[in-house]
Amino acid sequence: MQITYHGQSCFKLKGELGSVVTDPFDDKAVGISLPRLSAEIVTISHNHADHNAAYKVKGTAKKENPFVIDFPGEYEVGGISVFGTKTYHDQVEGAERGNNIVFKILIDGLSVCHLGDLAHQLDEKQLDDIGMVDILFLPVGGPFSLMNGEAIKVVNAISPSILIPMHYSDSSYPSDTKLQPLDQFLQSFGASVEPEDKLIVEKDRLPEEMELVVLRRS
Repeated sequence: MQITYHGQSCFKLKGELGSVVTDPFDDKAVGISLPRLSAEIVTISHNHADHNAAYKVKGTAKKENPFVIDFPGEYEVGGISVFGTKTYHDQVEGAERGNNIVFKILIDGLSVCHLGDLAHQLDEKQLDDIGMVDILFLPVGGPFSLMNGEAIKVVNAISPSILIPMHYSDSSYPSDTKLQPLDQFLQSFGASVEPEDKLIVEKDRLPEEMELVVLRRS
């Protein structure tokens, strides 16, 4: 499976059976441009313009229009399974910023977890629903989702094989963005990582110890 990162919380997972795009965003809402993307499946973690622009993703030869998943539950599309767990975009059970969906995607035998804009620690039931995770997409830039130490606690609770940060600012973001740059998380994590253009993952070649991977926005 191949993973590419497109800014904010948007990734494309390209597997043997199809593709998934997570949290496509509206350019004006973020201040950067989303490239042209196509997929059979689109997941939407919550209904904010910087995460819910499903209209930006085109269909494929296999599926004329992507199947959009924006509600918790269990789904199967073309051999790719998706499980959505209800969580929150704040620390008061959604009272301030609403709900958030954590998605677990099973593709090419790999378990990929996208936390969306999770803003709290996961309880035992939520962790049990998520289960084993090979690859974790973690929001690290705050201020309305996980940041630094709180993000690291979630990583330790899930214990993925590969950790990929998301939802942080870079030099192309507007100067008034509220997102922190990635460096602040890396300092808290105690790591220095050279960004990669893409990640190719195989189930039987996962690292024995957790590996931090930073993907360059494409």
